[in-house]
Amino acid sequence: MLTKKQKQNIIDKFRTHDTDTGSPQVQIAILTSEVKDLTKHLRQHKKDFSSRRGLLKKVVERRRLLKYLEREDEKAFKKLVEELQIRVAKK
Repeated sequence: MLTKKQKQNIIDKFRTHDTDTGSPQVQIAILTSEVKDLTKHLRQHKKDFSSRRGLLKKVVERRRLLKYLEREDEKAFKKLVEELQIRVAKK
């Protein structure tokens, strides 16, 4: 679970303008951080199936946002994937 301060740091790093809090770049960065935290949690707690379901939902949501960003702004997509070190399926 991200704290308010961690989330604000992510927003500050990936925002596209001063008042940006919900652009695809910011949403993807927040989801990536949450996915990393949940993955770490699930390595210790292998039978936590409700958290596993939440992880899968976050991964699917991030994939959907990545597809949207790639379609709308390929340059921003490539920069974000490189910065967050996300593996993306090749077409």
